[in-house]
Amino acid sequence: MTAVRPAATVLLLRDGAAGLEVHLLRRTRGMPFAGGMTAYPGGGVDPRDGDTDVAWVGPRPAVWADSLGCDERVARELVCAAVRETFEEAGVLLAGAPAGSDGPDVVPDVSGEEWEAQRQALLTRELSLAELLAARGLALRSDLLRPFAHWITPPQETRRYDTRFFAAALPAGQEARDVSGEADEASWLTPAGALAEMRAGTRPMLPPTIHTLDQLAAFPDVASALAGSPPAPLSPIMPTFADEPDGRWAVLPDGTRIRLVVPLPS
Repeated sequence: MTAVRPAATVLLLRDGAAGLEVHLLRRTRGMPFAGGMTAYPGGGVDPRDGDTDVAWVGPRPAVWADSLGCDERVARELVCAAVRETFEEAGVLLAGAPAGSDGPDVVPDVSGEEWEAQRQALLTRELSLAELLAARGLALRSDLLRPFAHWITPPQETRRYDTRFFAAALPAGQEARDVSGEADEASWLTPAGALAEMRAGTRPMLPPTIHTLDQLAAFPDVASALAGSPPAPLSPIMPTFADEPDGRWAVLPDGTRIRLVVPLPS
């Protein structure tokens, strides 16, 4: 059986003219996992995400362990991976001054050549998140994240992930950017708009993205989405699949059915 890799994904949110918007990336077609699919920033845990010397503001890993349904070390890894991947893939850093210092609660700007060099070093694993934060005198802001969902790739897949989904507001002063070499498009879309494109066959997505966008569509703004986190611990979702005359469906443990749309030829 294929090993299951722990991973973290972040639903990065902002309030737009049409309501709640979410930052979405279209993965390049050559990617070994979910190529051509629209998804959120995220990826697998780096072993160094468990570094215990990372400066930390907000709920501690023990509290996150209760929310995420895992042990304390895994919780630390998942929260750090969420922050790291959001910076690597969207150029947004959920960090600020350590507790008791005079610096900004959240770093207001992470653009510029020096920041970009450090982002690239994270991508190549020359630098860990703990090392980046220490060099900048910053602390990880776990209080900016909310637990949102927990999905596990089914056993028949060749690449499997045990993924916690987090929600976070875009920090004031920062801009999400198309910086990831793993994506060929980055967009801010309303959940309803993204789902409409998916159903039209122009924006293919995997079931977790479809389902979490449908959940987000119920919220009018960022504040309500962050306040609407599910109760702890998150219940893991591992879909099964059914081929029926009207198409292929992902079936969730609670009976919810998600119709999988075949993308239009490019």
